[in-house]
Amino acid sequence: MKHHIIVKFVDGTDVRALEKPVRSIFEQTLSIPGIRGVDVRLSNSDRPNRYDMMIVMDMKKDSLPAYDVSEPHLRWKAEYGGIVAKKAIFDCDDESA
Repeated sequence: MKHHIIVKFVDGTDVRALEKPVRSIFEQTLSIPGIRGVDVRLSNSDRPNRYDMMIVMDMKKDSLPAYDVSEPHLRWKAEYGGIVAKKAIFDCDDESA
């Protein structure tokens, strides 16, 4: 499945400066069995009604509980949760799987 985390950071956040450290955290999830890939994308639009970042994880559906309690996921929430204004989580089937 594809696990999407779509984030809008609080105003004034330097989103570009967050790309590498966020990518580093999520790349550590690749050690969790069933997580096959991670992609971090920044929005190419600065419109106020747009979200800033999308993290897409390619994983087996039954890997989600292990991800939820993993050190990288808990660190993501602890380090960046305070600057997240809004987020959406969207899971869907992976057509190529």
